[in-house]
Amino acid sequence: MYEIDYERPSTLEAAVQSLQRTGGRPLAGGQTLVAAMKTRLSAPGFLVDLGGIPELRGIRSTGSSIVIGAMTRHIEVSTSQEVMQAIPALARLAGGIGDRQVRNMGTIGGSVANSDPAACYPAAVLALGAMVHTTERSIPADKFFVGMYETSLNEGELVTEIEFPVPRRAGYVKFEQQASRFALVGVFVAETDAGVRVAVTGAASVAFRATDIEQALTASFTPEAARRVTVSADDLSSDIHASAEYRAHLISVIASRAVSQALAG
Repeated sequence: MYEIDYERPSTLEAAVQSLQRTGGRPLAGGQTLVAAMKTRLSAPGFLVDLGGIPELRGIRSTGSSIVIGAMTRHIEVSTSQEVMQAIPALARLAGGIGDRQVRNMGTIGGSVANSDPAACYPAAVLALGAMVHTTERSIPADKFFVGMYETSLNEGELVTEIEFPVPRRAGYVKFEQQASRFALVGVFVAETDAGVRVAVTGAASVAFRATDIEQALTASFTPEAARRVTVSADDLSSDIHASAEYRAHLISVIASRAVSQALAG
């Protein structure tokens, strides 16, 4: 490692001031940043630990939505009665992230702000049409994820909470890359008051909505309708784990399984 200055503020206001003063990096659960620092892929000179800010943690229901604080751990989302009752697919998603250590340390805000191309939460944010609230504004899901490890967040802007509208029904299924447990392909399907939304993670440089499958499911919300869609391999990722063509095939297959889960409740 190398020399790093470190602060652990106890309020959100103090954290923002610290980031502005030092130009440092925020530290949430550390599941990505600390690993990157160990391999020198990232070398921040100053860390602002958000773990001591109570207002960034917690889960609450408004009746029409579930609001989750940015520093809420994956394990807390997966075991929350509010989440399990309102959006069971979101609880299942959180319970399938990484291993026990990752779920006990990783946070929803850190995952979403990191925009890892194979992370699970971005698919939920997009498919549910969530609103990402920050220290500066509220950002709709469709405008939040910009690219690989890139979001629309400004320098020093922090995610404070994520508001998930409660869908009529939803499902999330992922085909895991066995070594990392990240999604080789993950698909979140949601039937909402505004229509059907389908989001894919693991298949490209950033999570995205599968509009062809959305249209098919709008006409017929069935596993067969999703499976019949031929997904283009253009712009999909190809690596040692799977080709773009294989990922394209998986998207419609996994989407059909997510629909089956949604229908099963």
